Amino acid sequence: MKGLKKLVLATAVAAAPFAAHAELKALDDGAMGNVTGQAGVTIELETKVDIGEVRYQDEGTFAMTGVSIGGGSIVDDGNGGITTDGLLDDLKIDIDVEADGDAVIHVGNVNGQVPIDFAVAVNEVSLRGDTDSTLLASNIGIVGNLGKLDITVDTATDSLITDVAFNITNMDMDVDFLGVNVRGMQVMGGQFFEQVEASGQPTDAAGMFAAATLTIAKTTAAGSTSGEALGINVSDFTTDINVAETNIGGANIGTIQLDNLTISNTSMKVYGHN
Repeated sequence: MKGLKKLVLATAVAAAPFAAHAELKALDDGAMGNVTGQAGVTIELETKVDIGEVRYQDEGTFAMTGVSIGGGSIVDDGNGGITTDGLLDDLKIDIDVEADGDAVIHVGNVNGQVPIDFAVAVNEVSLRGDTDSTLLASNIGIVGNLGKLDITVDTATDSLITDVAFNITNMDMDVDFLGVNVRGMQVMGGQFFEQVEASGQPTDAAGMFAAATLTIAKTTAAGSTSGEALGINVSDFTTDINVAETNIGGANIGTIQLDNLTISNTSMKVYGHN
């Protein structure tokens, strides 16, 4: 917290010339102690984000066009594409800096209820070269709920720790370059199928939400030019996945289900190459 105290002190000094005119008082040590000893910051948020194109440029280009992030559902945008029809709203973000220097961020609801509904639309995902291009996927519509999101920046390990619980209640997409269309895909908790079979619907968080803990930190990699890389660790992720329809060649081949899909003890290193 020393850096924060210095910032407050610098702000007070910068404001001193205006004190006589605005009847302000410079903060003494006790007052600064009260400022830095508060319980944190809360941000209430509602938003809808529309992005014309997200582009990764290498020798060729990977691009996502017509990206919309909001709430509600996926609807026709009136121009032959799709978009979200509501706001990502009722968000309350609590930010605290603990005594050991850790930054703790909790995302919840203003009204205290969970989950938080979200929707994501992507019109096209493509690869582009100098002369050729490939439409990888289109009409990607995702609707789901966020059950939990806690983010910690741990000063002891210099790592970003994310605890998240979410579901996807419906996802439709066309995988154009393969001629495959997916309809009614669900990503739920690891007990989803069991609870639906027993009572007709998911009854608790274990059935409703897929949960995961991710740890992100700098790590070493022998193949990296600098010897460093971005490390991503997943200790445990368990989910049930249901795909209502998979259309190939214009015909539905049936329902696909993955029961208790578990990803554990997984480490990934990411770095650039020449």
